[in-house]
Amino acid sequence: MPDFISNNIATINFSLINIALGLSIFITLFTGMLSLANAGFMAIGAYTAAVIATRTDFPLFGGFLLAIIVAVVVAIIFGLLIVRLREIFLAIATLGFGEIVRIFFLNGDKVVKAFTGDENTNVFNGAEGITIKYKSPQDILGLPETTWPLLLYVAVLIYFMITLQKSRFGRVLSAIRLDESAASTLGINVVRYRLLAFVIGAGIAAGAGALSTPIVRVIEPRNYVFGRAVDILASAVLGGMTTWIGPVLGAILLTALPEILRFLKDQREIVNGLIIMIAIIYLPRGISDPRFWSSLWRKRKSGQGNAAEVATEKEKEVKTG
Repeated sequence: MPDFISNNIATINFSLINIALGLSIFITLFTGMLSLANAGFMAIGAYTAAVIATRTDFPLFGGFLLAIIVAVVVAIIFGLLIVRLREIFLAIATLGFGEIVRIFFLNGDKVVKAFTGDENTNVFNGAEGITIKYKSPQDILGLPETTWPLLLYVAVLIYFMITLQKSRFGRVLSAIRLDESAASTLGINVVRYRLLAFVIGAGIAAGAGALSTPIVRVIEPRNYVFGRAVDILASAVLGGMTTWIGPVLGAILLTALPEILRFLKDQREIVNGLIIMIAIIYLPRGISDPRFWSSLWRKRKSGQGNAAEVATEKEKEVKTG
């Protein structure tokens, strides 16, 4: 494995996990829905895959598929209840969902014991969580075997998002975000499309949670607290919410920045927060906003043109004496 990859493999893995999570919230934001439920769906995916890994002989792919199926079923049931909510009411409801999921996994063994009648049954292990046995990953084509599923998953998600934005389905979601009443007047079933976007986002988050289990190894409730929901939202807000590349850039920056600023030690979190705050204030459409970069490019070209004109004038003055 190349030195750069081996020295930064943890950052690469967590960047890929955060990119997948950023894309999971992108699709709901793209539809105009402020959902904070994806940390809860990530927990569902991670716990499902961890239970499958520790209690069966199924491969990771089996746990991955089952995690998405479970999350989709839960998302359909929960989505039917909350998909008509708007803005802050939707955010609060989905935030509450994340807390319910976390508390369920914290105390879920009591429910399991009540159903099975076996007091020795421990599936979720409360606050300690589920620990997956460590197995040194083999290198495949210069990357650890645990990184490849994440890399392929992110590649598929990016292809899906590119296709989505160019498709009729993507244009419908965008129309709902821009003017929900006008979209409804044109015959679009707004509730159905909002539910579909919510379920797709939940499935993506659950897949990211399932694929994170061999890397995180300890699946515990405190991994999916309120801060996780905020981090997922921050990657989309920082990168930009109108194009798929926004969450990708935001997730990479939010993951890499603490590592880049590690030399600042105790002041690292302060500087990290300041950089993010300044970026959001001066780039309200995200760092992927093409209008900002084209404006910056025009100013740079204009500055170079003025400098050339000044140099030409000076050269003429020297020649004329």
